[in-house]
Amino acid sequence: MLAAPLFAGDPRYQLSGRLAPPQQPHTLISLFGALEPFEATTESDGEHYRFRNLRAGTYTVALYVPGLGEARQTVEVGRGTADGQRRVTFDLQFKESDFVLNDAVRRRNTVSTRQLAISDVALNEYRQAAKDLEKHEVDSAVNRLEHAVQLAPQFADAWNTLGTIAYQTQRYARAEQCFRNALEQDPRAYEPLVNLGGVLINNGKLEHALIYNQDAVLQRPNDALANSQLGLTYFQLGNFDLAVKFLEIARRIDPAHFSHPQLVLAEIHLRRGENHAAAEVLEDFVQHHPDYPTADKIRENIVKLRQ
Repeated sequence: MLAAPLFAGDPRYQLSGRLAPPQQPHTLISLFGALEPFEATTESDGEHYRFRNLRAGTYTVALYVPGLGEARQTVEVGRGTADGQRRVTFDLQFKESDFVLNDAVRRRNTVSTRQLAISDVALNEYRQAAKDLEKHEVDSAVNRLEHAVQLAPQFADAWNTLGTIAYQTQRYARAEQCFRNALEQDPRAYEPLVNLGGVLINNGKLEHALIYNQDAVLQRPNDALANSQLGLTYFQLGNFDLAVKFLEIARRIDPAHFSHPQLVLAEIHLRRGENHAAAEVLEDFVQHHPDYPTADKIRENIVKLRQ
């Protein structure tokens, strides 16, 4: 929500790690661009996973386990987290309580007549769009998704993906429209709910953002994105106490989260004259985001705040 990714000469990286505890062979691991459109999926051997040829940036790693659902964590890929061979090691260590049944799983178990009516052509366009995103062919992906929702206006997942791409490319009015369309087609869907809560902040509709982000936190109290967005909403509404509460929850759940809760926490501490507290959260931030564009300046400020 707060910054764009940094690319330097577009070097490519490998991301790999262990699954702890081990899972069944062929367990699916997905990787999503947090700040730019990207999507990829790989099968693990049950104990290890690997993604190759990645651009530097912030990603969300998602582990899907049948019967449990999906768990997600943020990872930074870049010079500051890679070794000399441009390899980033990131082990996935999830507790059972970290898993939630995502919208796709829920719809698979409770398919409505309207969702069943989605044509094979629309479904194929959706799948091909995911392959386009893996190749960073964003325009092609958007065209396929637009065709999918033209063929099947009830296709909530396609609407949500369109909204996510629009958000990541700073087309916030379009993103809001797409997320609203997704919720209209599937009112129980979580992803467009929390995504709408985020884009409403960008569009300055704070009272409406508060409603959606509160709802998201009630539905998934352990979702870092929902807590971070609720904290940011309270911050912009001037309620610093509640802002700190939810931003700290987000930081605890996912310290490297792409919404950067530490930066808002630091701003609150600075406004309150709490320089040492501000230095602590900024230190936590640069530890998890070593390649942030202004990381060196932040480190200089940390030294001054501790004097």
